[in-house]
Order: sequence, then structure tokens, then C-alpha cells
Amino acid sequence: MPEIFAVRHGQASFGSDNYDQLSELGWQQARWLGEHWAEAGEQFDHIVCGDLRRHRETAQGICDGLGADTDRLQELPQLNEFDFKRVMQAYEASNPGVMPGPGAARADYYRVLKQAMHAWSVGEIHAAETWQEFEQRIEEVLGIIAAGASRGRTLVVSSGGAIAMMVRQILGAPAHGVIQLNMQIKNTAVSHFFAGRSGLSLHSFNHVPHLDSGQRRQYITYS
Repeated sequence: MPEIFAVRHGQASFGSDNYDQLSELGWQQARWLGEHWAEAGEQFDHIVCGDLRRHRETAQGICDGLGADTDRLQELPQLNEFDFKRVMQAYEASNPGVMPGPGAARADYYRVLKQAMHAWSVGEIHAAETWQEFEQRIEEVLGIIAAGASRGRTLVVSSGGAIAMMVRQILGAPAHGVIQLNMQIKNTAVSHFFAGRSGLSLHSFNHVPHLDSGQRRQYITYS
């Protein structure tokens, strides 16, 4: 049965001038995942990712560890994350002073992001991309991936929000499920889907087999 392995990008550069690039640890997380799959004898017939830098770099790191060629990597912009910065800005414009100040804990930032996503999902705030448009492009790219998966095993590299939306759509869960799932997905975590005649089904969610043992547990991250 055709299989799809959706991987969230490695740790990005939170707090830097350019979030959209992997940190040194993010590169290592990606290589470790590729090495884990190489040791298990795993291979992929198709590799796709969004066109954000952190997606491409994660795919490169996985392929480096796996010993795979990236020449066949296909970029699908529909796999990109929603623009969380604009969503946050729109929420702040409606709620002045809500944003955490300099030096605030990441937990404070994610608390406000969760509130902003909820406001965005119910139409209380408006960003460049609407919630409905986000839903539609993820539905579109799932169709593209499922069609390709009929020819084998597919590796997908994307972001937490996009993967959460995939899971919500496959399970038929309510919209607020995306918000809850998004906050749980670890960097380079793997969600495993099967593609059958009745559509896509979820086999496992948010696994980090390459990090979930011994001293590597300290390298599990969420941003």
C-alpha cells in the first residue's frame, strides 16, 4: 500500500533576523533522521517539500543522512507554512499590547500565537491568506501527494501548521484541532499516512525515533 511520511522541518532560527533557516541543531536533527532511516533500510520513491528555506535544508539534511540524491526533490509551495508573523501582527492590531516583550519566554509567545490562530480561524482577524485559503491549498496538495503516492513511498517535508491541517482534514476533526496539533509537533517529527482507495488514513503522528532514546532526548525541540 502506498505510504506518505510527512516530516516537520528541523529546528529553525527562532529569535534571529532570519527564522527561515535551520539552526546547527536543526541540520543535525535532519541528518539523524536520514541516518536512522538508512540503518533501517528505508528508501523513498518521491521526495517533496515546500519552497521555504527551512524545508529545503531539512530535506537536504535527511538526504545527506540517508545517502539519497536531492536532484529529484520536488518543491510544492502549497506545503508552505501559513504566515504566522502576519497572523500575529493582525492579532496585535486588534489587541494592542498583547505581544510578549523582548526577552519573554517562548511559552508566552506560543500562548499568543495560539490565541491569534483561533481568532484567524473564526474570522475575527484577517491576514494576507485567509483560514479558508489555507485549508484549500492543503487539501489541494494532499490530492497531489496522494496521486503521486500511488506509485510508491513519498517523503514530504513541511511545517507544523501545514502538517496539522493535513491531519485534521484526514481525520475530519474540527478546525481548532489544527491549533492543538500545531503546538505539539516536534522538529523533524514524522507523521505516517497510508493512501488507499478510500483516501488517506493516519497510521502514526509526531514520532521522533531518531531522537527518542538516551542522550538524544535533550535535542527534541518544538520551534
